[in-house]
Amino acid sequence: MGTSMISCSNVDTEKAPTYPDKFANTELEYKSGLGDMFEIMKAYFTTGRLNPTPTIEIPVHAITAQQLLEEQDDVIYRLGHSSVLMKLDGKLVMTDPVFSDRASPVKWAGPKRFHKTPITIEDLPTIDVVVISHDHYDHLDKASIKVLGDKVGTFLVPLKVGQLLVNWGVPKEKVIELDWWESHSVDGIEYTLTPTQHFSGRGLTDRDTTLWGSWVINAQQHKVFFSGDSGYFNGFKEIGEKYGPFDFTMIETGAYNELWSDIHMFPEQSVQAHIDVQGKVMMPIHNSTFDLSMHDWNEPMQRALDISEERGVTLVSPEIGQRLAIAEPQPAQAWWQ
Repeated sequence: MGTSMISCSNVDTEKAPTYPDKFANTELEYKSGLGDMFEIMKAYFTTGRLNPTPTIEIPVHAITAQQLLEEQDDVIYRLGHSSVLMKLDGKLVMTDPVFSDRASPVKWAGPKRFHKTPITIEDLPTIDVVVISHDHYDHLDKASIKVLGDKVGTFLVPLKVGQLLVNWGVPKEKVIELDWWESHSVDGIEYTLTPTQHFSGRGLTDRDTTLWGSWVINAQQHKVFFSGDSGYFNGFKEIGEKYGPFDFTMIETGAYNELWSDIHMFPEQSVQAHIDVQGKVMMPIHNSTFDLSMHDWNEPMQRALDISEERGVTLVSPEIGQRLAIAEPQPAQAWWQ
């Protein structure tokens, strides 16, 4: 998994800062200690919520492999949380595939899925490219990766994430690692890893030992931005200046709280991030699938819709599994109400 497999971009921008064996953000050093954990636990037990989980059945549109293979347009399907399936230039591209029932290291505990997936992982056709934003359990799902190893042509991941995939059975030659601002092309589509303000780690001893990031996906017909997880920071403007405008953005909008505002955006900041990267159409992601914070399950989408209307931003809110053509975005529908 050497750098010989990586086609680096020519963008004159600093790579991810590192300390010995660890990666770092560009604008702040995010730390959390026992005191922070106490405050978080206290908030979980004392925050009153009307709707922590859905009281309605979340609408899900079934997707078939035949439908995906026959699709001729550039389209987007929300699978749930930050898992999105796209067809771009005739190629199937997936972000952060999580098909498990829980976003957790164990099957018997942890945040449980609110809705079924629109297609099972077993029914997926061959996926050309999977991009991973970082190694947290709600974005990098071991069980899903183990199944996808034989179904995916190329996995594009941030630095040091690749070894996890190889350990789980993905052939080494399928895995490409990138640093911030590095690019790699697959079948004529260019993928560039760009910075976010976040952190990484799957246990107590591996904090920040793998890189995190967002993705610029530049196809022939459309350019797409996938934010991964991030606090709001100046990096979004830099991404917009270097790679914008974007036809379509998928921006993290959910799992926010004042206690961790440095690493997860509030909806108002998510809309601003879309503006910063020079997006034309925004789809909020990272919501409506798992309970990962203290807000009501449907608050992120409603707040994002409200602020987008105030700011004149075109926001789309397809139901899970609903077909969305990038060239013909449909007006937002408040299916969560």
